Amino acid sequence: MTNIPVALQMFTLRKESEKDFKGVLEKVADIGFDGVEFAGYGGYQPTELKSLIDHLGIKAASSHIPLPALENELEKVIETQKILGSKHIVCPHLPPERRTDEDYHRLVSILNEAGHRSSEEGISLSYHNHDFELHPMKDGRTPLEFLLSETNPGWVKAEFDIYWLTKADESPQAWLDQFKGRTPLVHLKDMTTDGEQFFAELGTGGVDVEGVLEKGAANEVEWWVVEQDQSKGSALESIQKSFRYLQSQNVTSI
Repeated sequence: MTNIPVALQMFTLRKESEKDFKGVLEKVADIGFDGVEFAGYGGYQPTELKSLIDHLGIKAASSHIPLPALENELEKVIETQKILGSKHIVCPHLPPERRTDEDYHRLVSILNEAGHRSSEEGISLSYHNHDFELHPMKDGRTPLEFLLSETNPGWVKAEFDIYWLTKADESPQAWLDQFKGRTPLVHLKDMTTDGEQFFAELGTGGVDVEGVLEKGAANEVEWWVVEQDQSKGSALESIQKSFRYLQSQNVTSI
């Protein structure tokens, strides 16, 4: 398979990061990840963090940025990405109180504006989905389809989360096909095959991860991003298992 770099979404190791952010980054680098997708910066200033990741030999693949920051602090967000060397920012989720049809209509303008400004600085803006964006709106469309259909494709991209798409009984491959060339980042997750449908290490569950990986080159995926929202055991052991699976699929450079 085409060698697309692999990052870890740092939310996976949030508990460990609260105790030792630098140490966690060191462990992620030691495992062999090419980069990280930030969900907060561990109290580091951008220049300090850039020096740290450079020292560790990993890159800033992207950053998850809460919607209020995209609305109110966009210039600061962009400047931070430029310092970190990150080419991608992601709107990670919407708060429950902002999930009405009217909110999604307003979100189109917010994403277009933020995406346009970011693109002027060579940075892409993507929207990351959960399963709630797959519940139909009043017009029959899902919020995810609505957002990606109504926003400017040159300004707003998608970070499809294959776990949440699968949990919503959707095909990740079909979504990748529908929005081909608009998916620079893809969240790789697996799901247990029992009734719990819990988060699982890659290759151990029912999500067709291999089928998604085969879409990488054609979809111009720039980063695979491993995330496991919750782990039954050690989160570090979980990401090691997922990384080994990607090695077995000839995805990583290790």
